[in-house]
Amino acid sequence: MKLYVVAVGNKMPAWIDAGFNDYAKRMPTELSIQLINIKPEKRNAGRNTEQILIAEGLRIKAALPSGCQIVVLDENGKQWSTINLAERIKGWMGDGGNTNTAFIIGGSDGLHGDIKKLAKYILALSAMTLPHGLVRVVLAEQLYRANSIIKRHPYHRE
Repeated sequence: MKLYVVAVGNKMPAWIDAGFNDYAKRMPTELSIQLINIKPEKRNAGRNTEQILIAEGLRIKAALPSGCQIVVLDENGKQWSTINLAERIKGWMGDGGNTNTAFIIGGSDGLHGDIKKLAKYILALSAMTLPHGLVRVVLAEQLYRANSIIKRHPYHRE
């Protein structure tokens, strides 16, 4: 099973890339994480937010691997515990490991409603608004932690 992180933004600070890559390389091959960067639309005076979100949404749709279930990250989504995330991933793996999943992180203006409509789940990592680059790192860490729970690895302690 493959986990994709589809994220708007392509010029992250080095610490963001290093943090994401550190957790991604810890994942086992049977539950790998792949980052798909989406070029953000330029913000200029001639375009409104709706036009920007539509353009970014088209790029996201074009980049989504086929057959993936979609999880949109949005501050207004449902909050899952790490245990709940682990249980869901374990269930997806139990479906024959064929339930590849794409986690979508929007840009500075969020995501267009059409992208949210594609989602099987809308997930909030926090009720607080987080910087989009930091969301990549937190999500990668939570995916790694969920895997450690599934594998009964001591990384996660309760």
